Amino acid sequence: MNIFQTKSSKLHGTNYKEIVKHAKAEFAIVEHKSKRKPYIRSAYFNKQKVFFDFFWMHLFQKREPERVRRLKYFAASLELIGKSRNHPESMQNPNKASEILHRFAGYTKEKELFYVQIKEHKRTKRLQLMSVFPAK
Repeated sequence: MNIFQTKSSKLHGTNYKEIVKHAKAEFAIVEHKSKRKPYIRSAYFNKQKVFFDFFWMHLFQKREPERVRRLKYFAASLELIGKSRNHPESMQNPNKASEILHRFAGYTKEKELFYVQIKEHKRTKRLQLMSVFPAK
């Protein structure tokens, strides 16, 4: 798997309130570009739209410290989705046969490894940002 080097650094902050503020500011830029559902166009998927609705639901199922850990990589993940042409690690979803999971790897500006997982529905080819998380 090729690893994409982003120019973005991790979001700064020490607690959940600060991190969410920065993440929402980054998301507001994306949200402002469309009239309906927010999306970002992916370079790897030939400029297809990647939607965010599943990401926020998935994030708020986690406990607060885990949310902070994941949201710190939000800005870098937006850059990775939009600019990376590197091939992801792809596999069929073990829980649902009608979905494919694509896992992209990236480095932040500080050389910290993180992953972005995108879910693709086989029939509709609809792409959803599923998760962003650092390497263990």
